[in-house]
Amino acid sequence: MNLFKVTMGIFKNIFRSSKPKVSDTPSSTESKNLPLDQIFVENFIKNQGKFLYCTSLEDVILNLDNIIKENNWETIICNDIDLLKLIKTLNLKIKNKISNYHPIFLSCEHLIAENGSILFSSNQLKENKISELSENFIVYATTSQLVKTKGESLTGIKTRYKGNIPSNISAIKNYNPNSSDDHFMSYGNTNSKNLYLLLFEDL
Repeated sequence: MNLFKVTMGIFKNIFRSSKPKVSDTPSSTESKNLPLDQIFVENFIKNQGKFLYCTSLEDVILNLDNIIKENNWETIICNDIDLLKLIKTLNLKIKNKISNYHPIFLSCEHLIAENGSILFSSNQLKENKISELSENFIVYATTSQLVKTKGESLTGIKTRYKGNIPSNISAIKNYNPNSSDDHFMSYGNTNSKNLYLLLFEDL
């Protein structure tokens, strides 16, 4: 059973219970009235991202385990102390040095609703370019990291870090590694990734 399809079915049911049925392609007026998380998810999926909605940390761990099993991955890269706590019970090898040899499990700075992109910085990537990393990403994010626009995401970083703004700010908005990404923060690189998003509801 495909975990992504099951999760999306549950996600659609949540929204179906809270609003009238709409067409598969909402008009621009309808889109403006949608909740921020739904706007993001619709754009994220349109860009071929794989979305898994989590309401508990147990969901995060279970979904991560299923992603790894579905892809037959034996090793992942993770150097985030908090995320390492989530995966310590899973049966896999963990590398802490970022490279392009294995899938990478990491957090992000923001989820940008207007185009379904995910913003990273040196806090997650160090000084590595996205284009030089593995094509397989697993991203953990929370609903509190959702912002409406690219401008709000950059403002959020400036506000959060104040005088210590991280470097290497870049984004992924295309989740098909076989196509190019022309995102304005990609600096001409091909940032497309096969990306799974574990979105944890913390609001």
